[in-house]
Amino acid sequence: MNDETRSVEEHRKEAPASVRCMVVTVSDTRTPETDKSGKLMRELLEQSGYVVADYRIVKDEYEQIRALLREAAESDAIEAVLLNGGTGIALRDTTYEAVRDSLDKEMPGFGELFRYLSYAEDIGTAAILSRAVAGVCASKAVFSMPGSTGAVRLAMTKIIVPELRHVMREIYKDKRR
Repeated sequence: MNDETRSVEEHRKEAPASVRCMVVTVSDTRTPETDKSGKLMRELLEQSGYVVADYRIVKDEYEQIRALLREAAESDAIEAVLLNGGTGIALRDTTYEAVRDSLDKEMPGFGELFRYLSYAEDIGTAAILSRAVAGVCASKAVFSMPGSTGAVRLAMTKIIVPELRHVMREIYKDKRR
């Protein structure tokens, strides 16, 4: 094991045991009964020992998404916000802009890695259409991914579930919890 691998493993050991998450589906048409992606996100989080502290469906409206992120940023009950939907390039898709404009720090590696994995494992060159984005907003981790169940499964199992505790460790390392 090299020094970098050892350092990452040490950070993971120092990470919090659990993270309180808000799951958000951005959609003009989904309901709690038809929201397969939101359900999958909640199931994968809970199976991995995370806490789903809140679940919402919000319209694909820039101001509604921003308001929800401001609310989460002010809440002591939420440590991470995971959004699905509205990340495409259609005129109606505003999630990317709303999330990007809310971030204090961006994690460009999330979108880059998501698009790479999508290309390699799933959809080929259509991966360029995804505007997955992540970062930090007021000490909260924020991850925004496409709304298809395949995209959610990929982002959650390959990136978010394995790294969320580590992300929170980095956010909190200079603060007392």
